Amino acid sequence: MKNILSIELTSVFLIRQHKEKGGGCETPIAKSYWEQSRKSGGHAPRKWGAYTLLFKLKYFLNKLKEEIKKMNKISSVVLAAVVLLFSVTAFAGAPFNNLEGVGGIALNPLAYTAGTNNTDKHEGFSVADVFSQPQIGAWYVSLSQPYKIGWTSLGVAETLFKRVEVSYGYQAIDIQGLKNIEKHNFGGKLLLLEENFKELNFLPAISVGAIFKNTSVDKLAASDDSSSWDYYLVATKLITQLPVPVLLSAGVLSTQGKVTGILGYDKDRETTFFGNIDIIPIKQIAVGFEYKQGARFDDYKDADYWNVHAAWFVNQNFTIIAAYANAGDSKATDGKLGLGDGLVVSLQYAF
Repeated sequence: MKNILSIELTSVFLIRQHKEKGGGCETPIAKSYWEQSRKSGGHAPRKWGAYTLLFKLKYFLNKLKEEIKKMNKISSVVLAAVVLLFSVTAFAGAPFNNLEGVGGIALNPLAYTAGTNNTDKHEGFSVADVFSQPQIGAWYVSLSQPYKIGWTSLGVAETLFKRVEVSYGYQAIDIQGLKNIEKHNFGGKLLLLEENFKELNFLPAISVGAIFKNTSVDKLAASDDSSSWDYYLVATKLITQLPVPVLLSAGVLSTQGKVTGILGYDKDRETTFFGNIDIIPIKQIAVGFEYKQGARFDDYKDADYWNVHAAWFVNQNFTIIAAYANAGDSKATDGKLGLGDGLVVSLQYAF
């Protein structure tokens, strides 16, 4: 009985193998095997033993090949999905248009020039060698205590010859109980030293810049002047040798601005420090901290500003930023003007 069952299974196996090759179910091989096995009283003929073994081995090898092909197809789909998910270049949106339109983060400029983060390569001369892809950014800052300030900013920036950034930023500040203040920022930045120049991986990018600012300060009559220049020097370095990429940036700013110029400009000039640190835990997310020292004039002192922020690189063009900002304690007793704290949101787009 056991031998008959073995013969039946072997016949079925041969018939199935032949059907998978496109033939009929009753093949000469299966018929011959079946008939000779029945004649021998249920025992497979000895001459069929080696053939059956080889036949089965070939069948299973073919099956194995088919399964490997299926797995390769599945792997290819999974790999394609992973590549699609992580195809966004790290820091695709940096530098952003900051609150004054300059290529930077939120408060501070970076040494990188706007629109030059595109890694597309081309041979020979191209328009991209003269004009970068422009980028735009919009910000809204809500400082709820104690003045209830709504701060809106729109900026655009472009880089020429991969070295010279030109920018414009418009700001409208709504302070409860006062008329809206408007501020215009015209910026220029020169990249002095490219990052990793001459393949020296420890070298940061270094830039100098200037911003001409004009404010409708006459509505407040709270300052010496309604326009002035800011000058800055900044160094920026993306460190990729750590477990996660880290962006470091620091610089010095020469300014006459009170609250960055929102309340006008002092007759004297002060030099302040600013800095940023950002980490990129995954290629589509950056989180960081930003600091801006307040100017200290003889009869007026700004509080220090800082924020913690997160940026989501939706794709290589579009970035969404959210932050918590602190513009100083409004109840401070050290004579520094603080504007309180609140939330910040921004949309950035690089063409």
